[in-house]
Amino acid sequence: MKYKIKEFMKADISKFYILGVSIICLLLLGGFFSYAIFTVSKEKNNAISIVTGNLTYKLSVDGSEGNILTVPKNTTKEFIVTLSNPNNRMARFNFYYIGDLPSDVTIGYKVNDGVNVPPEAKGTNLSKADSAGSSNTYLIKISNSSNSSVTINLGVGVGLDYNDLELPANGHLFEEIQFQTVSETLLTSNLGNGSTYDDDVDTFITGTDPNNYIWYSGKLWRAVSVNNEAKTTKLVTQWNISTITYSSGSIDFEGSYMEDWLNDTSVDGFLGNLRDYENFVVTDAVWDATLDATGLGSITRPNGEATVTDAVGLLNMYEYQSSNNGGTNGYLNNGLYWWTLTPYSSSHVRFVNGNGSASGSNPSSSARGVRPSINLKSSVRIVDGDGTIDNPYRLNGDNDTNLSGAVLSSRYSGEYIKFGNDENNLYRIVSHENGTGTKIVSAEPLKSSGEFIKMNFGSNATFSSTNTIGTFLNGEYLTSYVDSSYSSMIEDNTTWYLGTVGSGSSYSYKNAKYTDASGTAITSNIAEAKVGLLRFGELMSGQFDRYGNNTYYWTLTPYSSSYVWYVYNDGGASSNSPSGYSRGVQPSVNLKSNVQITGGTGTKNNPFTVELGN
Repeated sequence: MKYKIKEFMKADISKFYILGVSIICLLLLGGFFSYAIFTVSKEKNNAISIVTGNLTYKLSVDGSEGNILTVPKNTTKEFIVTLSNPNNRMARFNFYYIGDLPSDVTIGYKVNDGVNVPPEAKGTNLSKADSAGSSNTYLIKISNSSNSSVTINLGVGVGLDYNDLELPANGHLFEEIQFQTVSETLLTSNLGNGSTYDDDVDTFITGTDPNNYIWYSGKLWRAVSVNNEAKTTKLVTQWNISTITYSSGSIDFEGSYMEDWLNDTSVDGFLGNLRDYENFVVTDAVWDATLDATGLGSITRPNGEATVTDAVGLLNMYEYQSSNNGGTNGYLNNGLYWWTLTPYSSSHVRFVNGNGSASGSNPSSSARGVRPSINLKSSVRIVDGDGTIDNPYRLNGDNDTNLSGAVLSSRYSGEYIKFGNDENNLYRIVSHENGTGTKIVSAEPLKSSGEFIKMNFGSNATFSSTNTIGTFLNGEYLTSYVDSSYSSMIEDNTTWYLGTVGSGSSYSYKNAKYTDASGTAITSNIAEAKVGLLRFGELMSGQFDRYGNNTYYWTLTPYSSSYVWYVYNDGGASSNSPSGYSRGVQPSVNLKSNVQITGGTGTKNNPFTVELGN
């Protein structure tokens, strides 16, 4: 076994290497191991110091001394492995498995502080016990899909200080053992009450509520299918991220408002707010938007007459139906109204109703919910979770821990934070529209004693800090719903864009902020206030619960001089007179740039906690 020994003194001198140290792994009784070793350091006078001696260490598996891992056939089993250092000096230990790993067996591991070792951490000696009496505990997960039991022996290599251990000839460092890819996991794991359906092109996940939940970039997704050849995985968001009109009138996805919104890489668009999307998402995915006028139950793969190449798209009707054999109660029915990719006729585009059935709608005069869909690259791996809604799969590179002290402005659209009081204390990140701070929105409209608060918008369609809803938000809301510890984190003044969408102008979502759909000039119709509302078509302005468990709520976008857009509880959107109707209130604020995270992981069950930093 070769070692590349680096200088471990913190002196400002050049690095050097000594090669050729061979260490033989000795498996002794009781799980104890010993090596003759030497270290090399470069002193300030450039003299080389060589220290020889022995190191001992101890392996235990599930609390008992030993190095044997046995997994029955067709079983996934977890082991707790502890590596201890009883020596009186710092040392680094690397453990590995001995021999060749059967093709039907995969191994992954996680260190005791909850951090999953990423695949890119090869050769960095993350398996270590640093000082006398110290130890590290690892959760070793072995999946054996073969028809026979498998036994794996652990070995240990050792080096001092900052030595880089190379791959041993008789085995593999655990850093070389990567977690399963998303596609491998979905096709081999327990899907609960779900199953799979293979149409010779894609393998679809089916059922009413299978274990196919994935948390990525602040949003809960469902895994829909795995491409049999490319091994990419298609996802769709569990909930409606926004609601917009589909197009200016065309049934084509290409060139539509929908394509623009989904693939907009600016602060206003969906793709631009996905975390490191180049590392996760297939950016040249092909989306089939071929017309289909058949009813549910007529499940025929589209023939590719109308395809578009994009990073983000929507599900088509074939994909929706393949999730539950054309039925209406499959897991893709989220109880809301949402657009699909499929035209229904020369003038209508198909959407899914709240009861799971499908209808057609005019793409320019109807606003429906948007459930973005992406294809994960075949290389993306799962590092945690079991696919259930309470413990969704987590992806390598998107499973941060120990974020205490990080600024909130470094986080991602959709992540949850604890903000505010009592029953109204859950918010979500919208974007970083002002560049330095963080725009957030209440996760649902405000409640009082469990009931949604409803009020008129105002005497006209223009939002301000002094109209009916603006007065409430910038008065009672700040004193009764957000105490001083939270209100101090809010920017004192934010610009709220009041561009008109509809009534003779373009129905594009961009008109809520810009003078036209090109997004080149910001509208001059603005309001200045500490607290406001989201715009029509803005990120996170969708519904995040099933129809019947939410309520209508106002946006701040005028439809005309006498009507204002609001979001239905079913996920669609329409407009009403600002003074003739009462709707829910979903406040939005911009937090200051020095708001810091003090705890949490940003999920709904474990939202970020925050405070105002220095």
